[in-house]
Amino acid sequence: MGNQSISWGIAPIGWRNDDIPEIGAENTLSHLLSDIVVAGFEGTEVGGFFPEAHVLNKELQLRNLRIAGQWFSSYIVRDGVEEVSQAFHKHCEYLKEVHATVAIVSEQTYSIQGTGKNVFTEKPSFTDKEWNHLCQGLNELGKIAEQYDLKLVFHHHMGTGVQTLAEVNRLMENTDSNYVHLLYDTGHIYVSDRDYMSLLNKHMDRIKHVHFKDVRQTVRDQCHQVGRSFLQSFLAGMFTVPGDGCIDFTKVYNKLLESDYSGWIVIEAEQDPSIAHPLEYALKARKYIDKELLPLNMLLIEP
Repeated sequence: MGNQSISWGIAPIGWRNDDIPEIGAENTLSHLLSDIVVAGFEGTEVGGFFPEAHVLNKELQLRNLRIAGQWFSSYIVRDGVEEVSQAFHKHCEYLKEVHATVAIVSEQTYSIQGTGKNVFTEKPSFTDKEWNHLCQGLNELGKIAEQYDLKLVFHHHMGTGVQTLAEVNRLMENTDSNYVHLLYDTGHIYVSDRDYMSLLNKHMDRIKHVHFKDVRQTVRDQCHQVGRSFLQSFLAGMFTVPGDGCIDFTKVYNKLLESDYSGWIVIEAEQDPSIAHPLEYALKARKYIDKELLPLNMLLIEP
């Protein structure tokens, strides 16, 4: 799929959701992986329902698929980096066994993303002392990731203490660029700040993993107006796949190409699979990529 330094994946969250395990529970691993092959993607990220490494590797090999990475909920501010490190070592061991490239970390201390709180007005924040603990702790986790030939990529996320551009700026300024990298998620930064290019332009040199998530503007505005939670918002259809919302991914992809981005671009859209058929939306994303994005590769190399 186009530029050979970029791998295209699609996240399992369109089939099954770790935050609400009951939705999509009928979708098995074999179903998910086979749909990914049908839609023409090269791999995926590890979901909470994925099996032990040797079982997963067998299923991947049968379909010529790869694993990009997996989410890790850190509680550095709450528990301290020493305690978090123990779980992170196990996380990285698994990722190395399945030949992943990144460990996706999100600080979940005070997070409201799994609660009923208004995600637009009740997000948490950190004190200066807590910021220091977080940044120092992430540096340590980043060093651990390197031991497993992985890169720690931090996921800015709605409903957490690192959501806005200003918060991402602070995190990047106070962490070691050798060990702490950034996951750039178009949907989360747009819903948060109504702007998705500023973060990309400012921190392109730190971005080592990318999530392409589109946003339905009218649904986002409705959710904001009535004060929905994060879970309520995505169940209402706030997120979707590229080409089905308001984000112009040609601008994003052009910037990635111009900056010689190398790594994964993973399609990710939290939706209810009983409403948004997973394979249908995977094919819709693939069609958009083929029609609107991949031709940009040729434009970039033309004399």
